[in-house]
Amino acid sequence: MRSKYLQYKDEILELFDNGANYIEISAYLIDTYGLDVSVDSLRKKIREVVHYLIADKDIIEYNIRLAKQKQKFQDLNRIERKAFREGSRQENALVEYNTEIIKLLNRESLNTKLSKKKHRSEAAIVVQLADTHFNELVELENGNKYDFDIASKRLQKYAYKVKEYVKFHKANKVLIAITGDLLNSDRRRDELLSMATNRAKATFLGVHLLKHFILDINEIAEVKVCCVTGNESRVNEECGWVDLVASDNYDFTIFEMLRLLLPDINFLRGSALELVVEINGKNMLVIHGHQLGRMDTNQVGKVISKYSAKGTIIDFIICGHLHETMIRDNIARSASLVGSNAYSENALNLAGTAAQNIYCFTDDGRHDIRIDLQETKGWDGYDIKEELFAYNAKSVQKTHKKETIFKIII
Repeated sequence: MRSKYLQYKDEILELFDNGANYIEISAYLIDTYGLDVSVDSLRKKIREVVHYLIADKDIIEYNIRLAKQKQKFQDLNRIERKAFREGSRQENALVEYNTEIIKLLNRESLNTKLSKKKHRSEAAIVVQLADTHFNELVELENGNKYDFDIASKRLQKYAYKVKEYVKFHKANKVLIAITGDLLNSDRRRDELLSMATNRAKATFLGVHLLKHFILDINEIAEVKVCCVTGNESRVNEECGWVDLVASDNYDFTIFEMLRLLLPDINFLRGSALELVVEINGKNMLVIHGHQLGRMDTNQVGKVISKYSAKGTIIDFIICGHLHETMIRDNIARSASLVGSNAYSENALNLAGTAAQNIYCFTDDGRHDIRIDLQETKGWDGYDIKEELFAYNAKSVQKTHKKETIFKIII
């Protein structure tokens, strides 16, 4: 449309939207701009302009609606494609995981014969296994180092110390209490960069190490094993507080794999989050520790009260999670197998050492011992070289090994 009155379109539309009729709009324009035209003649022109502008406005609004609808479909399409990609990745990882499980079960003997143990005394020993963080590579400058090989040495040293205490107390019963975080997390970028291998392969390497550890201790005492899941080894983004979600966890997978591989060992199955075990007449609560925060007296009291309301008296709680040893009358927290790493030192300003706790329940009470595992000089570790090669796991040495990619000799 060509009309000299389109130059006044903003005022015309504003007046029309506010209820002015064509005669009133015409009179306003004549008075305001001194137009040399009659009201009746201008009224017809203004009506044509208004009809044109309204039609143009409707087209614009229609186009906006179309654009919004198109964007909505594009967003939905992107979401669906992302969900498909993530689902495909999970499905591929699950296929690889199941394939490796079948290989391992076919390769390992499911009929390991265990020797009978002579009865010694009523003393019972709880061997806590907390925060092993298998699959993490640590190499701090002038500080801690950790990989599967070092984990193997620390576990062998730990088993030796356990057997010393078993002999000293003449104990015949040992409970290995796994308190979660057997595998390292891969959620932060720095965690992804410090992985020895993928989590599926790390799971099986963890199974091999713990199988050696359990059988080592079982040589001298009757071993039972229990396990709760931690927060770092979870499969899902969120931890989950119901058993179905909490057991979707690599800790649970490793525990169940060990149970299948060692049928003559008694594996105590229960809730994935919390487990109450009776030790020589005392109720011990086994949890990971992320439920307790910094473990202040009030929070610990709430957990004990929760069980008391259900008719169960909790005498003692063991947990891990914070990688720092703490022992009190009614609760004990173990450090980790990995020791300090870049995150704990640089982000949290903590410099912990590798250690685990042993608890001896005897006739004269409970004796708690912290076992320092930081130094591994003189320990060969369990023989897992074949498995490390099979799963192509990196080590601290491999990470810094120099290789010649291309060499020219003149």
